[in-house]
Amino acid sequence: MKKCKITVMRKACYKDLMKKYENPMEHACDMEEGQVFIANGWSKPDGMCDSAWESMSSFVMTLAYGGKDIYNGWMKNEKSAMISCNDGFRPVSFLIEALEEEAD
Repeated sequence: MKKCKITVMRKACYKDLMKKYENPMEHACDMEEGQVFIANGWSKPDGMCDSAWESMSSFVMTLAYGGKDIYNGWMKNEKSAMISCNDGFRPVSFLIEALEEEAD
């Protein structure tokens, strides 16, 4: 089983939807663009948002166990995936890449 690198690529914010539907929240998302997490195999990295992990964990597991070419040619690097969390107000896009390094 391999380690996987998870990089925060982009954060979106839909203020119009937040104003219309969301109760005010402080620190709803603390992810920062460029932030990197290393998943030790299929283990959730420290500091990773639980909701984001639920959105990506099956992709991390597939890549950590040697899977590739998810969705038949979707990604240029077949040992990677681009996933967004399921927050409809402020979705975050993550690039997941399988590393050559073995998990502990």
